[in-house]
Amino acid sequence: MTQATNALALSTTAPFQRPLRRLAASFFAVVTFVAAAMPLPASARSAPESFADLAEEVTGAVVNISASTTVETRNRTLPQLPPGTPFEDLFEEFFNRRGQGNGDSSPSRPRSSNSLGSGFVIDPSGIVVTNNHVIGDANDISVIFSDGTRLKAEIVGKDSKVDLAVLRVKPDKPLKAVRFGDSEAIRPGDWVMAIGNPFGLGGSVTAGIVSARGRNIESGPYDNYIQTDASINKGNSGGPLFNMNGEVIGINTAILSPTGGSVGIGFAVPASTAVPVIEQLREFGETRRGWLGVRIQSVDDATAEALSLGTARGALIAGVDEKGPAKPAGLEVGDVIVKFDGKDVKDSRDLPRIVASTPVGKEVEVTIVRKGQEMTKKVTLGRLEDGEKQASLQQPSDDPPTATRQALGLSMSGMTDELRRRFSLKDDLKGVVITRVDPNSSASDKRIQAGEVIVEVNQEPVTNPADVTKKIDDLKAQGRKSALLLVSNAQGEVRFVALSIE
Repeated sequence: MTQATNALALSTTAPFQRPLRRLAASFFAVVTFVAAAMPLPASARSAPESFADLAEEVTGAVVNISASTTVETRNRTLPQLPPGTPFEDLFEEFFNRRGQGNGDSSPSRPRSSNSLGSGFVIDPSGIVVTNNHVIGDANDISVIFSDGTRLKAEIVGKDSKVDLAVLRVKPDKPLKAVRFGDSEAIRPGDWVMAIGNPFGLGGSVTAGIVSARGRNIESGPYDNYIQTDASINKGNSGGPLFNMNGEVIGINTAILSPTGGSVGIGFAVPASTAVPVIEQLREFGETRRGWLGVRIQSVDDATAEALSLGTARGALIAGVDEKGPAKPAGLEVGDVIVKFDGKDVKDSRDLPRIVASTPVGKEVEVTIVRKGQEMTKKVTLGRLEDGEKQASLQQPSDDPPTATRQALGLSMSGMTDELRRRFSLKDDLKGVVITRVDPNSSASDKRIQAGEVIVEVNQEPVTNPADVTKKIDDLKAQGRKSALLLVSNAQGEVRFVALSIE
């Protein structure tokens, strides 16, 4: 067995400012999640005197994954030098000696890249789960069992968003399989056991505890990792994390490490996230996630106060897709989704995960808060398209013209043809143009930029700077502490920003 190569190091943004490393040893960096049988409830058990019995019970279902990719590499051509150059003969001799002669006359040579990772059997007929980044774009995948048996595998389906892949092998007899447990029942402090193929050392067993749940490591849109201190390393990717009942409650996927080795901070995809994905891959060969058709943002304390939410919670709708399911259901910009299909939306990060795991075509109840009033809407979900446009902000480069009014650290002007040209604003964009932002203001801290447009103040449209200052004065008179601005970029993409008015 070839020893695993180095894992790809991935830098992450807050809260982690240190290297985050995928566990598979690979030249391919893709992301996927794993699951299979429906999770079964399991009560926590105390640590045994030995993990040997548990390891012996499940090791037969844990496999090594060997993936290789062969690509054709064309030899480099001889540099095109001017005829008669003094170095022409020298360059030709050098390239021919290295086997890189005259371009088209030199044959292409195949180059092979190998990857090693882990996986586990979830169906005795030959269904195997692993991480997507373990197999990447491999064109030759083998599954190696604990008894040394090696079987060719085909890809049933894979999903980069949750780092999951499902493989199929054709065994001569039924395989040893493991089942998924209830990852929602585990608590920090519960014992867990990992088995995998670190650094090509197949069948390695390690144990530890659940350190935390619901970790967001900024690796994808549906992050909800289990953190564990069980020793996992490069090559453990795709391997199972067991509870004390021998059930898979997570799929080991990433580690946080400055060195590339285990420092006791590993992350596993919970079974509750993985199971629905794997069922879709097995049934359709692809994911079919629910789609609501809204663009959302987080609710901070200032925004919650401005919206009369009480406490910061839910997901604030900053945009509604004209062709999405939310539009005909009556969801609007400024609504805060606090519950979806009976599940509480504690913050904006919860909503994409809940919506994605809801079946396409299902009619669900969505509880929203609109202008301080709670109400319920019914939405029939569509299907999420991978190419859905992501919101982005554009910075203008031209110097702004003279402003007509100032408030909240913003210099503002009414919309004019000159400003539309200067900031490349959409023709149908209406509102008050921000021409300058005080760098020492809270508006600057909230990343408001010159060239953006104030569309609403506290969910009421504004068309000139006087409207903005009047509404701010009204809020002060009401004893409000913040103003909620709906701000648009030049392309018409909007977001909410709450600014202190004290």
